[in-house]
Amino acid sequence: MSRSLKKGPYVSPNVLKKISGRRPESTPVIKTWERDSEISPEMVGFRFGVHNGKEHIEVFVTEEMVGHRLGEFAPTRKFVRHGGKMQKELELKKKEAEIAAAQAAKAVVEAKK
Repeated sequence: MSRSLKKGPYVSPNVLKKISGRRPESTPVIKTWERDSEISPEMVGFRFGVHNGKEHIEVFVTEEMVGHRLGEFAPTRKFVRHGGKMQKELELKKKEAEIAAAQAAKAVVEAKK
């Protein structure tokens, strides 16, 4: 749900204070807990360490991110794959096929020499 137009976007004053007067190239990662702060055009090029509840996830801000919130780019839940034993077998076969393809490509390159 977005804020009303009369209020405008919420950009945390703490985050703005941390980036004011700094250049993106020379600034280290800026740690923040302000997940609800919207990304403004002044933030483009900076790297933020957004807290996900356990650790700070590094987020590099680009132009496409303007208008979104910082928390959108630092997921709070870790996905654990589904499938169990059957899924492991399928992944093992896929990995073996990739290794075999890589070895075949390497053999072709060596044969050309």
